[in-house]
Parts: sequence; structure tokens; C-alpha cells
Amino acid sequence: MIALVEAAPGATRALVLDSDTVVEAYIARADDPLPVGLIAPARLADRRQGVVVLAGAEAQLAPVPADWPEGQTRLVEVLRPARPDGVRDKQARVMAHDGPARPAPDLATRLATAGHDVTPVPAHGPDVLADAGWDAVVEEALSGRVEFPGGRLLVAPTPAMLAIDVDGTGDLARLAEAAARAVAALIRRHGIGGPVVVDFPSLGGRAPRAVVDTILAETLPPPFEKTAMNGFGLVQIIRPRRQLSLIEAVRQPGFAALELLRRAQRLAGPVQIEAQASVIDWLAAHPALIADCTRLTGGTLALQARDRAGRGHVQPA
Repeated sequence: MIALVEAAPGATRALVLDSDTVVEAYIARADDPLPVGLIAPARLADRRQGVVVLAGAEAQLAPVPADWPEGQTRLVEVLRPARPDGVRDKQARVMAHDGPARPAPDLATRLATAGHDVTPVPAHGPDVLADAGWDAVVEEALSGRVEFPGGRLLVAPTPAMLAIDVDGTGDLARLAEAAARAVAALIRRHGIGGPVVVDFPSLGGRAPRAVVDTILAETLPPPFEKTAMNGFGLVQIIRPRRQLSLIEAVRQPGFAALELLRRAQRLAGPVQIEAQASVIDWLAAHPALIADCTRLTGGTLALQARDRAGRGHVQPA
């Protein structure tokens, strides 16, 4: 499969395509202090709680080696990213490592290691990534609405799990079967890990429920564990949480600002970004990103706050 990879100020994005279909979407932010795969020195700050400090951030060490005294520094590897949701923030998870220290592999390297044909997308000219589906998949992540033939998925992230409701009309068994395929594609496309609960329509009898179970078993991206559909149409799916899903990533502070910078880099000369005050404030607090963008455009970057809602606007100044 082809992986389109685009570097932009503050973040690298990628789409994995099967023909013209987006099967995986990624964003790797430059401001992530603890990217997965990083091996770096960490100081054990609290042995009882398993808290270590590395790269200026706290992380959860599990298991804590018996011979690692509090206050000592050793190497650890980041296994799972931090998950800030504003309600029950989760620290990154790390484990002791023998070394050597190394930076985390970048997004292009990870995709190449997975066997994809990595194709860099230039910063100028036609917006190849958007034309391939980036804006559409971001809108899907933000709206939580995923259309499929005969129905739609309504996706709601919570601190405990991701909830997916199946909505549609017509024959319920056919609706559930199409929804099962859509759920599996959604989970892969957005890199969803952790617990997922899907509310399918209630199906009478075991046979139609077994068909849905089989579809999920055959189409969900491995590894995973799942329950059989119960009489109320509920299915629970558990997958490893190796990265923030795109559904989580679009809700992080700065995401909207980084998307505007991605669009701004494609223009030439002076550029103006108009957006809500919170977005403009975030950009103003990151002058290095503004400098990166001006190097790409060859002109100044003006920031203008506006009152009306929306995703913001980028235009020549």
C-alpha cells in the first residue's frame, strides 16, 4: 500500500491508501515530549507509584525493577503515549530498557517498517494529502459521524471507552452486517485502541448475531479481543493502545492551529490566518512554528482573531 507522508510546521501527517481508499490516517506532533519508541534516561521519582521523569514529563513505569532505587536514573522505553482528555489524564507508560538510548522512529520510518511504500508529499503545489482524503477523515473524527451504505455510525469518545452507536433503517440483520464492516474499517482508519463498545441493533436469534460476530472477527485489525454480541446488540472490543487515535488527536490543544499552518505553508508570500481567539493565542505562543511557516511561504504570517465559530481561514495577506 502507498503511504503519503507530509511534513508541515509542528506535525507530520500520513494517509495509507488501498487504491483510492484511506485505510489508515496518522498525525505525529513535534511537541510530543514522549513519543512511542523513545529510549531515554529517566529518574525514578516515586517508587511506590512507579512515577519516572524523563524529557521534562512524568510517566508511569511498569513494572518497577526491584533493584531500581528511588532517585536513580536509568534508561526506559516509551510503550504507550500520554492521553490527556481533561477529565482523567493518563500518563505515558514506559518500561525499563537496557539501551542504547535512541530517539523515537519518525512517522515515515514506522510506515516503511510496516511494509508500506512511503511517498513524501511536497509542501508546495497541489494539496495532495487533502485530495487523497485527509480533510475528510479529520471531519469524520471531529464530527463523530461515519456514513456507510444503509446507515451511519455515531462515535462518542469518553474517558473510559469509545462508544459507537449504529443508526439506520431497513432490514436490521443487513444493517448490522454492514455496520460491522464499517466499525472495523473505522477502527483501523483512525488507529483506535483501548476499549470500544458498539451498540448494534438488537437482533432476534443467535444466527444473525453469529454472522455479525464472524464479520468482526474477520475484519477487525489485529490484535484484538472481543465479546460475542449479546441479546441487546452490544459488543465490546479491546485493542492495544499504542498511539493516540485520530479521534483523540483532533481534540488535543493546538490541533486546529496546526491544521491552519498546514494550509498556510502551501501559499507563497505574505499569508493571513483568521481563527477563533483560542487558536490565534496558541499560534502566538509558538513563534518557532510561525517562523517555520514563513520560511516555507517566503513572506510574513499575520494572525487575526475573529468572533465567529468555524475552523478558521487562510488567505494571502
